Amino acid sequence: MNTTGTIVLIFALFTIMLGMGLTLTKRDFGRIVSDPRAVITGLVNQLILLPLIGFLLAIGFDLSPEVATGLMLVAACPGGATSNLIAHLSNGDTALSVSLTAISSLITILSIPLIVNFSMNYFLGVDRTIELNVPQLIGQLLIIIVIPVSIGMWIRARKPEFADRMERPVKVASALVLALVIAGIIASERENFIPYFETAGVPALLLNVITMIVGAITAAIMRLQRKQLITVAIESGIQNGTLAIAIATITLQRTDLAIPGAIYSLIMFATGFAIILISTRSSSIAKA
Repeated sequence: MNTTGTIVLIFALFTIMLGMGLTLTKRDFGRIVSDPRAVITGLVNQLILLPLIGFLLAIGFDLSPEVATGLMLVAACPGGATSNLIAHLSNGDTALSVSLTAISSLITILSIPLIVNFSMNYFLGVDRTIELNVPQLIGQLLIIIVIPVSIGMWIRARKPEFADRMERPVKVASALVLALVIAGIIASERENFIPYFETAGVPALLLNVITMIVGAITAAIMRLQRKQLITVAIESGIQNGTLAIAIATITLQRTDLAIPGAIYSLIMFATGFAIILISTRSSSIAKA
């Protein structure tokens, strides 16, 4: 993506996250603190079960060392603004989604090097220690998630009527942006889509779908509310594929390791959009 495209995308994400903030109050986050079961469930899924499932898929499919390592790189990454958007549009618990993304992003500063170093040693036979650009990761977290959500919450606290009026238009705009992002990714990767999918499509799809199913099951076992179940499922299965690509190409300087991240990014938008349609439809039926 060129510089102009990156700036436009960041601005769009900033605006969307600000819109999410308009729907949140301190009490939404207070409920998470008073009953941390949802956060703990989500973090266990993201930080332990997700990498384990990725490893089992890599072994089970007897993937090439490069694809196996790339798949583990995806599994090591936290959620991101995309998972927050999908959770919000799916009528999930937005405050929980934002909290899980923020917490897991900070923890994965430590866990990503451990998982990726293990994967490179196990699959590639390369004994190498990677270091992440910690200030850059924290900066991205602040600019794309924390700051706009905080501004939105500040506006809601002072102008609740305005926030209520803006809730539906912001959701519609967010859904439109998501659709445009999907179309843009497919258009830009149309030449690579079939080769990418042949190489890593099935494992990446299974990683995405299985982890969301596991997220829903663990949330049900913990007897979480429906909104929390939706969010835990999404946060368990929608990872930051862009971060995986960046680590592969910039930090590791291995473009071959970025293929699973690229195909995963395409898949997660499609499955995420499907979840939005299913969740909103089931919510409408339940209200009727």
